[in-house]
Amino acid sequence: MMVDSSRPSCGAPDAKRSLREVPAGQLSGVDGDLAGHSLDRYDGVRVAELAHAAGAAALYCFASLTSTQDVAHALASAGAPAGTVVLADHQQSGRGRQGRRWESSAGAGVWMSVVERPTDAAALQVLSLRLGLAAAAALEPFAGGPVQVKWPNDLYLPAGKLAGILVEARWRDAQPEWTVIGIGVNVAHAGTVGGSALEPGTGRAAVVAALLPALRAAARRAGPLAPDEQAAWSERDVSVQRRVIAPEAGSVQGIDADGALRVLGDDGVVRLVRGGSLIFEDG
Repeated sequence: MMVDSSRPSCGAPDAKRSLREVPAGQLSGVDGDLAGHSLDRYDGVRVAELAHAAGAAALYCFASLTSTQDVAHALASAGAPAGTVVLADHQQSGRGRQGRRWESSAGAGVWMSVVERPTDAAALQVLSLRLGLAAAAALEPFAGGPVQVKWPNDLYLPAGKLAGILVEARWRDAQPEWTVIGIGVNVAHAGTVGGSALEPGTGRAAVVAALLPALRAAARRAGPLAPDEQAAWSERDVSVQRRVIAPEAGSVQGIDADGALRVLGDDGVVRLVRGGSLIFEDG
């Protein structure tokens, strides 16, 4: 796929028509008139071409949104199929886990949300880890070195955080009706305070084309983490054997098949942690 990086714009052919086919009221209150803010290219690449290359069922792209997550949820509520993608050149209020703000400067990264419709509720508890492994492998050719994972949902290079993943599910009775997978990747160094970015000259369209199929394949896997996935996590784990002060004090001993963090306390007891954010003792 040829990428002309001279135009930092994004959008979808026929996006206005497609958005207007969404049932009335489903997108009300979400970024106003979305149809009026769609563009027709992403970093110079026509979105129809990018959607085909990445395997998207539908791809909506905008110059600026409050959050791609909000728009993806609205589209999912209106019946959007699995594989529907929302891209933004800039997010005004990008977010990560626990409501943390994610800096989403125009032109600086890939800010993307993907609708999936899972059938295995049990797989949701390991989905963030599974997605992290898939994203790390997909981004590594653009990173100039190994991409590491940090439980439960962050990707790192030696210089700092490269990407973050946010999974939000909506349920009907006891079954998930849809999930929205959000990912933010620092492609350029602008706006990456305390973080890292991909190799200079990396095109965002090429990143999307590599990343989306990997995320979708990970989302289709069922059940707990398989032995090969646990081994892959161990190889990329930035925290193994490091001392942490939260969410449980002790030394990190990896993860189990259900995605729980194993922390060896000073009392010699290994505790399983299933929630919270990992904070290293040495910062």
